Amino acid sequence: MPGGLQGRGQGSGELIHACHYSGSCGYYGGMKIRDAVPGQDAAACAAIYAPYVRETAITFEVEPPSEAEVAERIIVAQKSHAWLVLEDDGGRVVGYAYSRPMKERAAYRWSCEVSIYLELGRRRTGGGRALYEALFERLTERGFRTAVAGMTLPNDASVGLHTALGFDPIGTYRKIGWKNGAWHDVAWAQRSLATGEDPPRETV
Repeated sequence: MPGGLQGRGQGSGELIHACHYSGSCGYYGGMKIRDAVPGQDAAACAAIYAPYVRETAITFEVEPPSEAEVAERIIVAQKSHAWLVLEDDGGRVVGYAYSRPMKERAAYRWSCEVSIYLELGRRRTGGGRALYEALFERLTERGFRTAVAGMTLPNDASVGLHTALGFDPIGTYRKIGWKNGAWHDVAWAQRSLATGEDPPRETV
């Protein structure tokens, strides 16, 4: 699923406090980044995602998932990858980022797909970058080597964010999805999460 920006087991709780995200930090400009709690955060994540589904082609889903469906997605993501949320200084969830398998075939298991969604109107606050950096750290800890992200075009904000975070373009699917009365291209990009000795250790 293309990621939206207008891309260890079930986490170990909150990350550590700092004012600028740098790996071990869990706060950014008064906003906290933490592991999602399915029963607590599914409604907020569903509410953030729904306008992207209904109003844009950023995601190719056509019906917004229910709170229960999002809760199940969080559970599944956290079992093997990660799902993080971004809170504002009032404790309200205003964004989330997650990862899932890039493909199901076994040889792909050290690569993953990443996506990020921020509350509409919350661009260019630094929260998206902080969320992604926290997600990359978590995925690296789990043993993943490469992250890929898909972006429905045009989406300058998402392309800019991924470029700034070191993603390199790898290709574009032309007219790959039909939504809102038009065909849409999806650009794909990837970045290295970690390097190490081969064969790689199994992800955890």
